[in-house]
Amino acid sequence: MKKKVIIIGSNSFAGSNFIDYLLTNNFSVVGISRSKENKKINSCYKNNKNISNFKFLKLDLNKDCEKISKFIAFWKPNYILNFAAQGMVNESWKKPIDWYQTNIISQTRLFEYIKNFSFIKRNINFSTPEVFGNNKKKLKENVDFNPSTPYAISRAAFDNHLILNSKYTKFPIIITRTANIYGPHQQLYRVVPKAIISFLYNKVFYLDGSGKSKRSFIYMDDVSEALLKIMLYRNPKNSYHISSKKFITIESLVKKIASLMKIKSKKLIQKKLKDRLGKDYIYMLDPNLIKKDLNWTSKTSLDQGLKKTILWIKKDYNKYQQKDMKYHHLK
Repeated sequence: MKKKVIIIGSNSFAGSNFIDYLLTNNFSVVGISRSKENKKINSCYKNNKNISNFKFLKLDLNKDCEKISKFIAFWKPNYILNFAAQGMVNESWKKPIDWYQTNIISQTRLFEYIKNFSFIKRNINFSTPEVFGNNKKKLKENVDFNPSTPYAISRAAFDNHLILNSKYTKFPIIITRTANIYGPHQQLYRVVPKAIISFLYNKVFYLDGSGKSKRSFIYMDDVSEALLKIMLYRNPKNSYHISSKKFITIESLVKKIASLMKIKSKKLIQKKLKDRLGKDYIYMLDPNLIKKDLNWTSKTSLDQGLKKTILWIKKDYNKYQQKDMKYHHLK
């Protein structure tokens, strides 16, 4: 029998790509998301040769926790990976209650439903380095949280709830935190696709503030490989950091994209005077634990990954002509 996996937040960029990776590796997968299933242009798994092994359920974590729990009890998956979260850092200042409701209250409610299901071998929560706040040190898995935005507070709160439960229950909890992911099918308001599309249309790309914040960027296929290794590992730790070891400023990243596209960037890249409130200027995840335990390192260089993403955008160039590159908040 095929091993069964539930992906909560299946319309997310990471969730959708991991579904594709699971189907390729012959798993049976159910995706759950509160919005309608992604169209092909935003979902790579729909072209998977094993798509018959996938089922989608439109259920809202804020409204349908009990329904989600009942389906899990009925289907009895071997693994659950939770990518669901109210995202976007800057927007979380405007309606923080929405972020706390989804990322703390609803996540905790679902967890309370499922934490006694003995058939679950792994429950993996796909979290974020934002929980650590601005930090110049290499961040190991046990570093104290120091969130600096409502979004980060909401993620840190639920992470802490899981960490507490892992101490006192036998439920198999794993938390992963990942560097900035990118690649084909990513939402167009994210920095990499937004820069590519801006340059294709000869539009100005505005950097938040100075553009000097430093991040590690990792190609999504490498993340999917890491997640599968973590999911199947016999004796995993409670937390893993998934990251490359190279770091780059956002300004340098955008200039690199322009260079790979052979675009003269001086006029098309401009800085905003005001930066985002509570902006974390640097956090550097340390991936040594996952390398030690699982022999995993990122394989795709930044140049390789950006070239693949540029080719994906160019392939469907005309489809993006009228596309909105702004984030739209869902309650």
